[in-house]
Amino acid sequence: MKSNKQKRSEIRARKEAKREKAESLAAQAAREARQAQLRPARPRDELPVDAAKLSKNNSYSIPVFVERGTYASIEFACKACGKVETWTAGQQKWWYEIAKGDVFTTAIMCRPCRRRERARRDEARRTHLEGVARKARVPKG
Repeated sequence: MKSNKQKRSEIRARKEAKREKAESLAAQAAREARQAQLRPARPRDELPVDAAKLSKNNSYSIPVFVERGTYASIEFACKACGKVETWTAGQQKWWYEIAKGDVFTTAIMCRPCRRRERARRDEARRTHLEGVARKARVPKG
C-alpha cells in the first residue's frame, strides 16, 4: 500500500510529464509554422487550388492537383490531329473551379479541333431538329 506522500509525488510526476509533452508539442507547432513561412515560392506557371470551388464527386480518391495544392501546366497530344499542346494552369483553374468540370477529366483536344467538333455537333443537332419539325408538319393519312 502506498502512502499519501508517495501518491502525491506520483501525481506531481504525471502532471510534470504532461506539461513537458504539451510544451514540446507547442514548440514543434511553432517550428512547423516557421517552416511554412519559409516554403519556397511556387513556380510562375502554377496556380493555387481552391478546393471549395471544385465540383462535388463521389470518388474515394483525390485528384493529383488537389494533393499537390496547385495547378501545373500539362502537355497532351490532341486525339484528333495529334498536335502536342499545353493545357495551362489558368485553363485548368477555369475548367475545374469556374466551369465546374469533372475533376478527373483532362484536355484531350486542341482548341481548333474542339471548335471544329462543336460546329459538327451543332450542325448535326440543327439537321436533326429540322427533320423532326418536317415530320411533325406532314399530315398522316
